[in-house]
Amino acid sequence: MQPQRHGVVIYSLLLGIWALVVVWQVEEHARVRNEARTALVNRAKDISTTLGIVLRSQRRFGGVVSKERLEASLTELVKQESVELKGIALLNAAGEMVASAGEETDFQTRGSTEDTELWGAQTVTLVNPVDLGTNLTYDFEGTNPPIIMSREDFTNRIATNRIAMFRPPERTEPGDGTNAGAAGEPPAPGVVITNREPARERTFRFRFGRPPWMSEPDYQGLLQKQGVHSFVIVMATEPIHAVSRQDFWIRAIIVLLASISAAGTGMTWRNVSRTSDLQIRLVRASELNSHLREMNLAAAGLAHETRNPLNIIRGMAQMLSKQTAVAPEDIREKSRAIVNETDKVTAQLNEFINYSRPREVRRSKIALNSAVGEVVRTLAHDIEEKKLRVDTGGDAVAIEADEQLLRQVLFNLLLNAIQAVGENGQIQISSQRINATEAALEIRDNGPGVPPEHRQEIFKPYFTTNQKGTGLGLAVVQQIVLAHGWEVECLANEPKGALFRITHLKVAA
Repeated sequence: MQPQRHGVVIYSLLLGIWALVVVWQVEEHARVRNEARTALVNRAKDISTTLGIVLRSQRRFGGVVSKERLEASLTELVKQESVELKGIALLNAAGEMVASAGEETDFQTRGSTEDTELWGAQTVTLVNPVDLGTNLTYDFEGTNPPIIMSREDFTNRIATNRIAMFRPPERTEPGDGTNAGAAGEPPAPGVVITNREPARERTFRFRFGRPPWMSEPDYQGLLQKQGVHSFVIVMATEPIHAVSRQDFWIRAIIVLLASISAAGTGMTWRNVSRTSDLQIRLVRASELNSHLREMNLAAAGLAHETRNPLNIIRGMAQMLSKQTAVAPEDIREKSRAIVNETDKVTAQLNEFINYSRPREVRRSKIALNSAVGEVVRTLAHDIEEKKLRVDTGGDAVAIEADEQLLRQVLFNLLLNAIQAVGENGQIQISSQRINATEAALEIRDNGPGVPPEHRQEIFKPYFTTNQKGTGLGLAVVQQIVLAHGWEVECLANEPKGALFRITHLKVAA
């Protein structure tokens, strides 16, 4: 449980660090985006300062600005700042547009003159990005806002007001009693003076007040309808999006690297833990293997020492079975049974000793077909007893192997086939060259074969399908094969029987 607790703590710590990195990058991305928005707004303030300079430079007599000249200047300003600036509009007190340049926008809906930021998908609309009075009329404090007039309207208003201003006094016929004198004096005989503004109030006014040729009601109407009370700047948000995209990918890469680092650290910790566990298991397995090796040597020694008493028992039982004059028949029969059982136990002990013996391979050049022929001649008595047909052949090939161990393999496999088939059965042994460096050996029989679920199990010690077998013959075969670096497998022999194939036999030079 202790390693599991350490693992939970490490994984929780890594997850917490990864979450902190993610939150940190999200906050940094939001900060960069806000800074980009602030920079765009500040850029709009700089443009509004330029707009104020343009308006101050174009104010003429009476604070009137030519609409044509102003819009031309604004259009040029929009062209110069086309990357960020998309449109400019000047609004009157009612929020109606009196002059504009760039993209068309519905400014009539913006009746407020307070500072406002309206963010859209592609643009941001800024209403009065800086204080209007400070920006536009800094040099003209206390004067009225500029009036935007077209040339035609300006000319028409001057002509109309000049005619009214310089119209001569109206006179009446003599004898009219309705005449009144000007300035508190009785009127001259025969002169009627209309009720008009005194001449001293018609003097020209500077400091951008009401023009002398314009009446006060007309001037106040122009201030409300065409006077600049607020302005709007439309800025493109693409620079913000570009900065946001670039910063997003940078943050995403950082988060990805943090994720990879956290995952890699977690996997490293898991591998280290597993390696530690594996090392502990290997140490225990090594100790167990040493113990089993010692037990194996002890068992082999015990089996070797057991054969001597068995040989003595066998000899005495054999002598007793031959004493016809002394021992009755039943005693001699039981003595022969003791000899047979002793031979079985001795054979099993010999196989066990052979299996437990260390395999030291001493390679030499061996003609494979010659080794097969010698083993067949060794088992000739068993072959003739069951009237079997054994065919040998194949490619004449020489391999590198331990001669004694190779004959042991061939002997066990051939004996296994002889025990598997019935009388008049058939066994085929063939060798073949796979390529210039490898060869293979096959032993086929037409016996009952080996079920598929037992084809891997038959190479394990003490596993046998033969009632007379000990279960160590094929285990010894696999032991010798692995010592040489070969491979052995059990397959089905079509149409009937079993096939044992040995591959990766090294061809001798």
